[in-house]
Amino acid sequence: MNAEEELETSYNLVKQEAKLSFNDDEIYIEKFIRNPRHVEIQILADEHGNVIHLGERDCSIQRKNQKIIEETPSTAIDDKLRNKMGEAAVKAAKIAGYTSCGTIEFLVDNEKNFYFMEMNTRIQVEHPITEERTSLDLIKAQIKIAAGEVLKLKQKNVEFKGHSIECRINAENPSKNFMPCPGTITGLNLPGGNGIRVDTAIYEGYTIPPSYDSMIAKIITHGENRNEAISKMKRALEELVIEGVDTNIEFLFKIIKHPNFIRGNFDTSFIEKEFASGGKKHDS
Repeated sequence: MNAEEELETSYNLVKQEAKLSFNDDEIYIEKFIRNPRHVEIQILADEHGNVIHLGERDCSIQRKNQKIIEETPSTAIDDKLRNKMGEAAVKAAKIAGYTSCGTIEFLVDNEKNFYFMEMNTRIQVEHPITEERTSLDLIKAQIKIAAGEVLKLKQKNVEFKGHSIECRINAENPSKNFMPCPGTITGLNLPGGNGIRVDTAIYEGYTIPPSYDSMIAKIITHGENRNEAISKMKRALEELVIEGVDTNIEFLFKIIKHPNFIRGNFDTSFIEKEFASGGKKHDS
């Protein structure tokens, strides 16, 4: 909706539908954020009232609200906004009395305003990039907090180094509307080297079942800066070989080398706009 009269008409229609469906016409309204960035803040909170944040992760490269590539730090925010979002995340966790690892997720608009979206009360798939940038073990921290230990790390002592990117490797076929491709892996070569990390449980002969999420591995790179992290990711994806099933490796490579991704010029609609045909666009 782009006009006040459209809002009024839709508002009345929704109230009528709510009344018919639930015998209650109370509704709530959310602000629509057009083409936002999806930025989340990692926190650690113990049962003794200590809460810190470990910086942000930009999760804007996604398809149908499913994250595909994440990175830290975000190219969309500056230090002032970063600190403000971190403070908001810490404050929210304290007010809620939350303990353990957790992630508070925000949408950031073109004017650098941020809006609370949700909180994930668990470790997340993309936590390795935070580990790489802070040199902290989040799983170990989570276990220690669960055991009742005091969080000894203070906010002022959290050190951020370089840039880190994660690509999710899925057993799917982008050219066939990202159709899942379960099956047996007949050949496998995992990348390695300085600044490259692979989190996976697959091996040659491993059978990918059809009943679960199609993600089978995560490739994480860390560099002194974003360009170095991107360069390492390109090499890692080139070295990665998974035979026997279709994967999204080539599709990820197209995203990583896309000019707008390299410039940091993207939002949550990036894949929809640039790769509407499952990666057939921008093949050069």
